[in-house]
Amino acid sequence: MVFRSFFTNMSAPMPWYRKIYLVFRNNLIKIWKRQSCCGHPGEPGC
Repeated sequence: MVFRSFFTNMSAPMPWYRKIYLVFRNNLIKIWKRQSCCGHPGEPGC
């Protein structure tokens, strides 16, 4: 289930550098808030 949402979110129509940035940003938000979601559903890394 987690892998499916990862690939679905990574298939969003945007440049690769933006996707990589969002993966890092959203994962840092999840770590900082100690939650399983960053609050941006549908974005890469969430």
